[in-house]
Amino acid sequence: MDMLLFDMEGEIILRKRFNSIDGFDFYQMILAGSRQINENAERVNGLNVFPVPDGDTGTNMNLTMTSGLEELRKKQTDHIGYAADAFSKGLLMGARGNSGVILSQLFSGFAKSVHECKEISTQQFAAALQQGVDMAYKAVVKPVEGTILTVSKEAAKYAVVQARRTNDLEELMRDVLLQSKLALAKTPDLLPILKQVGVVDAGGQGLVHIYEGFLNVLSDENTDFAVPLPFHAPSYVKSVQSQLNNESIEYGYCTEFLIKLNAANGKETAFKEAHFRQDLSRFGDSLLVAADEDLVKVHIHAEYPGEVMNHAMKYGELINIKIENMREQHAHILENDEDSTHVKPLTSNSSSMDKIEKAYGFVVVGAGDGIAAIFRSLGVDVVLFGGQTMNPSTEDIVHAIKQAAAKTVFVFPNNSNIILTAQQAKKLYSDQEVIVIPSKTIPQGLSAMMAFQKNTDVSTNTETMMSALTKVESGQVTHAVRDSDLEGLTIKKDDFLGIHNNQIVISNHDLIDVCKALLALMMDRAGDIVTILTGKDASAKQTDELVSFIRSGYSQWEVEVCSGDQPLYPYIFSVV
Repeated sequence: MDMLLFDMEGEIILRKRFNSIDGFDFYQMILAGSRQINENAERVNGLNVFPVPDGDTGTNMNLTMTSGLEELRKKQTDHIGYAADAFSKGLLMGARGNSGVILSQLFSGFAKSVHECKEISTQQFAAALQQGVDMAYKAVVKPVEGTILTVSKEAAKYAVVQARRTNDLEELMRDVLLQSKLALAKTPDLLPILKQVGVVDAGGQGLVHIYEGFLNVLSDENTDFAVPLPFHAPSYVKSVQSQLNNESIEYGYCTEFLIKLNAANGKETAFKEAHFRQDLSRFGDSLLVAADEDLVKVHIHAEYPGEVMNHAMKYGELINIKIENMREQHAHILENDEDSTHVKPLTSNSSSMDKIEKAYGFVVVGAGDGIAAIFRSLGVDVVLFGGQTMNPSTEDIVHAIKQAAAKTVFVFPNNSNIILTAQQAKKLYSDQEVIVIPSKTIPQGLSAMMAFQKNTDVSTNTETMMSALTKVESGQVTHAVRDSDLEGLTIKKDDFLGIHNNQIVISNHDLIDVCKALLALMMDRAGDIVTILTGKDASAKQTDELVSFIRSGYSQWEVEVCSGDQPLYPYIFSVV
């Protein structure tokens, strides 16, 4: 079977179809999958269970796919193993939110499965899907069924069975898509909250859209997917680079390669990851080493890349070598500095080029100049802009950890949807000890930071800060973006919502009534200090009324009011 394809210049190419696919086919499939999730991102956002303006599953999956696609575009090849490696790397570093991290793991396992293949058959494609599922389940500490995990699992399991019956990849992909849709339809039966709200899983729906793009390519049902898309992925690099000049770049060459262990000249030099990482650290900085049984992925900024590769060749054959002149790149980045404004560090007390001398560093995620200023006052080094409507990527957090420039860096996600991304960044970065304190709210992050003791050891500080998370009551007030019935609560679009410890407990059309009810609920539980963080949409009159409410009904309580300047959430409350 043949079909028409278009290259990036719009020229028609005629390619064979489809008892196997190669790297060029894979590129077209990813391009089509990216377009599908791009066009349906808002639809996927709308499936998020909670009717608050945080519906970002579609956005996160779209930006994650965009990052993978951009990396694949740089390294187009007819070798599907190399193409999948490039795509996997882009996904890994660009992953945002839980859905983005899981998506990156699905394709990381896929890439590992096909790494040595120039092209793959139906059985190899199915096996790669299955290996991706295995890796994704391992990445999640407590996998929850009724999510993107279930959809990917059921689709891959069915693919493995069907691949034994057909060598037609179009037919197999139809089966995969059908099974993924059937699995998606069953997610409300597996996750009660989905049935209660009347939606299917958002991440699972996003994966279905990606698979729809894959089938478009294999079936020739849609040929306009090859038109280049105007993707605009938020970038952390802008803010870091704007603080540097070429003279400050000590190690000028970004060097990346894979080592096929023990593959060179029959050498059998024993590979020990920790020892290898320590050896390479003397050649430069920004060192990332990720190894499995057969391959080692190396990323390093070095002044003499040849020395790095000479050392690495002791352990095997080098493949996928990429060396880029960062001084030259830096000039171009500065020229385009204004193009990236979404995800950036709001502040930094440390230059990323400083030598690591201090014991402790801190990276937090938050939105609002006031919240950033509060964290700065507590000793935080880097505040990444993000949280409710824009989650930082894995690469954003990796860069922030480096910029914190300390022997031990604590990372505070301050959002449940960023914890998995932070943990992935920790796995990728090896120069410093990284500890993720799994804070789910801004009050939890502030409480943990205040519990830190400068002259106490790492273990004790970690234990103390983890304990602090459980001793604070968190409250947030925002507005509903749609009608919903949740946990017996009837919610109307544009109602104000009171959220207690990440659970919606109050819905009312009056902002002050919601705030008072939420504060009463929180303050009746325990504590003697209440902190009010005012957002962009809070007024001085409303805030004064809330302070009067507290002082009249809870006269023994201490009240603190701070300008958080956070978007979308007029008030954030903390009770300790």
